[in-house]
Amino acid sequence: MRIHLIAIGGAVMHNLALALRENGHQVSGSDDEIYDPARSRLKARGLLPSANGWFPEKITPELDLVILGMHARPGNPELVKALDLGIPVLSFPEFIGQQAGDKTRIVVAGSHGKTTTTAMIMHLLRNAGLDFDYLVGAQLEGFHTMVRLSDAPIVVIEGDEYLSSATDRRPKFIHYRPQILVLTGIAWDHINVFPTFEEYLAQFENLLNTLPEGATVFYDERDPHLCGLIGSARAGLNTQGYRPLPAKVDGGKTRLLISDGKYIPLEVFGEHNLANLHAAILVARKLGIAEERIYEAAASFKGAARRLQTLAESATFKAWLDFAHAPSKVAATVKAVRNLYPDRKLTACVELHTFSSLNKAFLPQYNGTLTPAEQAVVFYSPHTLAMKKMPPISFGEIRQAFNHPSLKVFTKTEELEAFLRENDWHLHNLLLMSSGTFGGLDAGKLAKSLMPNAGH
Repeated sequence: MRIHLIAIGGAVMHNLALALRENGHQVSGSDDEIYDPARSRLKARGLLPSANGWFPEKITPELDLVILGMHARPGNPELVKALDLGIPVLSFPEFIGQQAGDKTRIVVAGSHGKTTTTAMIMHLLRNAGLDFDYLVGAQLEGFHTMVRLSDAPIVVIEGDEYLSSATDRRPKFIHYRPQILVLTGIAWDHINVFPTFEEYLAQFENLLNTLPEGATVFYDERDPHLCGLIGSARAGLNTQGYRPLPAKVDGGKTRLLISDGKYIPLEVFGEHNLANLHAAILVARKLGIAEERIYEAAASFKGAARRLQTLAESATFKAWLDFAHAPSKVAATVKAVRNLYPDRKLTACVELHTFSSLNKAFLPQYNGTLTPAEQAVVFYSPHTLAMKKMPPISFGEIRQAFNHPSLKVFTKTEELEAFLRENDWHLHNLLLMSSGTFGGLDAGKLAKSLMPNAGH
């Protein structure tokens, strides 16, 4: 097929372009901005557009399909041209849903933990030798793209609740109709498109209504919203709750209990990851994978990129980078790091970068999320606010929202970095949380330079 991708530079969209090219399709694309790693990866495969921008002349009757990314706006000139010519236009989740039609479809949905749980399932399946396709929201070790499309009998999909595209206002996960669904938890997010919690919650109710008869739903039974949804779901679904697996923490290492008195060490930690792992194990069992293969694989799972990723470590110091940005994610991540090293001081830094996190009406959702950390920092960029056409936020409003006694607020990267360098990092850990970059901070380089005795 001849396929054109509008907004080819997106994280999933450029991976989809690579997968389509790998499958022998003729692929083209456009975008008004493309950054690394997408730029380098597209260039290496001959798929990088020759210029940034939208070019209606690329849309010709010879095209078989146009795939629309979320970044494209409703009046996009390439989209308008495609519709005028009658060329089929699909959002990328709609396309993935069509490709997955005759497969066993496993979808992970929820406000937090989607990427990690999806990655865990993929790790368990690969270790067991199963052939499967996938769509996941981060680059994973051992998988060279975030999207695979083949004739495999199984597909594993990270099911996002955000809108499918500018012309398809349904959540992405509506298109997948899974026979196996994991629901990780519900906490209000995406306030720009779901202005009330009730509207947000309704999207997950709609998801349950799309499931085929006899579908299996694994859900975090600690979440009252999920319990309410499951309790009112239609008959004919097989539902099973899960919670964090039993484990102990010993010397900064989490050990999973697998039988009476027998533990195996894990590379991941935190209650939220023990719950994510339980969900992944339930999926693996549902697919018939043997217990010994499951636990062997669980012990070697190292996590997804930017999900509690270790930046630097010494005998008395450790620094992590995490993608956490929504309140529930921030709270879970801070709690996990605090419990892993209860005897060390913790500095937790979060960047407010998304539309929801920078919205004054949403800010109170962060109340208490940084409480387990002795020292708390919030960073945000006034430029980001301006780009999103949002009103300024005062330091006082942020301090009141987070309600942490020693909260520091920064809007300049160099001031944040200077503050961190002033600290004594002996028996002191650092946690950086953001879906952005703290204004271009080289987090890895900074963390290594903070290590006690670094450079000596």
